[in-house]
Amino acid sequence: MATFQIKGGNQLKGELTPQGAKNEALQVVCAVVLTNEKVTLKNLPDIRDVNFLIDLLEELGVKVERAGNGTVHFQANNINLDYLQSEAFRKRAASLRGSVMIMGPLLSRFKKAFMPKPGGDKIGARPLDTHFLGFSKLGATYTYDHKTSIYSLEGKNLEGKYILLDEPSVTGTANILMTAVMAKGETTIYNAACEPYLQQLCDMLNSMGAKITGVGSNLLKIEGVNELGGCTHRLLPDFIEVGSFIGLAATTQSEITIKNCRVDMLGRIPDTFRRLGIQLEIKDDDIYIPAQSHYEIQRMIDGSISTIYDAPWPGFTPDLLSIVLVTAIQAKGTVLIHQKMFDSRLFFIDRLKDMGAQIILCDPHRATVIGINRDYNLRSTSMSSPDIRAGVSLLIAALSAEGTSTIHNIEQIDRGYQYIDTRLNALGAEIKRID
Repeated sequence: MATFQIKGGNQLKGELTPQGAKNEALQVVCAVVLTNEKVTLKNLPDIRDVNFLIDLLEELGVKVERAGNGTVHFQANNINLDYLQSEAFRKRAASLRGSVMIMGPLLSRFKKAFMPKPGGDKIGARPLDTHFLGFSKLGATYTYDHKTSIYSLEGKNLEGKYILLDEPSVTGTANILMTAVMAKGETTIYNAACEPYLQQLCDMLNSMGAKITGVGSNLLKIEGVNELGGCTHRLLPDFIEVGSFIGLAATTQSEITIKNCRVDMLGRIPDTFRRLGIQLEIKDDDIYIPAQSHYEIQRMIDGSISTIYDAPWPGFTPDLLSIVLVTAIQAKGTVLIHQKMFDSRLFFIDRLKDMGAQIILCDPHRATVIGINRDYNLRSTSMSSPDIRAGVSLLIAALSAEGTSTIHNIEQIDRGYQYIDTRLNALGAEIKRID
């Protein structure tokens, strides 16, 4: 288990370029299983979760060639389906939430799939019902073995259907979409997720020969094809990193330029941070955040306290609520953070309260942050990273605190952020990695 030692209080200055998008990577890497032809993915992030998924596909028989600079070539022309029932596969796949999106491509191409109950961040209930209800609508049958925690799927005669999703699940939409691209006839997915990374998956599949319309809306239509071919696909920048860097700049009074952000697809992210009083300027495709000694949370028009909450795209992403919360600590004013989608994501605030933050946990979904307006510095402390986003939030807090803090279990941070210590140290941070 590795640890960060962070000397707080340094103002950073310089440029950061966001990595390729983690959440998109997990979808498009699974999609390479849909064809026996070569698929090239560019701008893949070099992070633990993505590398783990690529290693899993190699074990499954996918040929992988790493060309450097985020470019990886895949060819799934020799899949070993027997591996899916091995103990090695069960252990590997169970440790990564993103592995669940292998089910759709396997079912679509090979008419069967096996998957252990997936792991991932412990941020609350994350059921798979949406996935399996969609598979069933397309004609697949499934069983779940409670003793082994293995899902088994079979779909010899997949046919397109009208599917109204019970929730706009991103991974659920991706899995059903990848199953439907080679099902007979037309599939309609209503209440589909439509976030940018799902749009990217649709664009990639269409470049492989799929026939998907309605991309960018919550109503997708898929005309099934017999087979898919290869393609070259470039990933978007990671918008969660963009938001994390905005919060980092404000909290540490730093002057940072975030390069190549794809600002046209950032949705509510810039305006949500502006609601916290953070100045930011969009210059072409870059975001410039000047050093700010103070920032003030905006109130509602009637003078009441603002609420920032998560919602399906184009609403504000739940992955950035932890960042917004820690950013609000040093602001002037009060804000209610409402985490609607997950019921355990706010429990990390106890670590922030130990540092001197004024936060009231109202219930598992809501926390009120009373900004301290830099009246005093946060205290350094020792803590452990419970999940990816909370881990980076604690890192941001430590960088703004007085003294030297320690964060254990930083493997959680490495799952989603590429070389974060090296990149921030280049701007003036003092983060020491201890293995």
